[in-house]
Amino acid sequence: MTAVPTRLRTLRDYIRWAVSCFNREELFFGHGSDNAWDEARQLVLGAVHLPWQIADSYLDCRLEDDEHAHLQALLKRRIEERVPTAYLLGEAWFCGLPFIVDERVLIPRSPIGELIEQHFQPWLPEEPTRILDLCAGSGCIGIACAYEFPEAEVVLADLSYQALEVANQNIERHQLDDRVYSVQGDGFDGLPGQRFDLIVSNPPYVDAEDFADMPAEYQHEPALGLACGEDGLDLVRRMLAEAADHLTDKGLLIVEVGNSQVHVSALYPEVDFTWLEFERGGHGVFLLAAQQCREHQALFRQRLNG
Repeated sequence: MTAVPTRLRTLRDYIRWAVSCFNREELFFGHGSDNAWDEARQLVLGAVHLPWQIADSYLDCRLEDDEHAHLQALLKRRIEERVPTAYLLGEAWFCGLPFIVDERVLIPRSPIGELIEQHFQPWLPEEPTRILDLCAGSGCIGIACAYEFPEAEVVLADLSYQALEVANQNIERHQLDDRVYSVQGDGFDGLPGQRFDLIVSNPPYVDAEDFADMPAEYQHEPALGLACGEDGLDLVRRMLAEAADHLTDKGLLIVEVGNSQVHVSALYPEVDFTWLEFERGGHGVFLLAAQQCREHQALFRQRLNG
């Protein structure tokens, strides 16, 4: 059991202690930070509803008794149960926007956020009128797209009713229910006959080997949003086989497959995927134009079963 020292008085005290403890206990950082300092600062400040970029002078403020109790409880859960900070706080940030998150959805961390901030340039020829966030989870990708393309209609599609409950909360939080809505369905099943100028997806893609080796922090996330078969491509194969039927003539398909990039390249050596690069890190995101999806649709359908 982790005993949080009772002598801790200020925010700075808690951050310093948390950094030492996180390092000693070898916590894993992969849900919004990559080091103990950033993680500790995020958790401590978030626990008392203070912004991340607050002036350092505030760090010497003392906590009230109820704040001590709340923060100590969160720190114990982060250390002993390996619960990610975003779940403890009920909030994560993506593309500079806050999103409600809990254990019904993955914690936002996709490198696709960088593409959204860049307006998908130079790949997107013109402003999209309809956008699909497929396997939307919290809805962070689709909602961030709605901010970048204020005239576009955005659909958030997911198999999980529980995930869509969170996505709907985020639609309401960002007051976008006039042009962003959710659809339940397996892959494209809930979207018969619908076409989009841009389909963006961060689907489950973790292969069996990587899933078995994931740190304890990831065990709190829904397995439905992570693992997808022996090579991680059970859903991606279906998406590729059907994408041509849901893209407009100038549409784009952008899909994150992470470490399963090797499996995609091995399964479809004939296909000239554009593998995107990111300044802030991240890999395994491919782009296909609608024309490519149509050109290779027979191949994609042929290899549906691997």
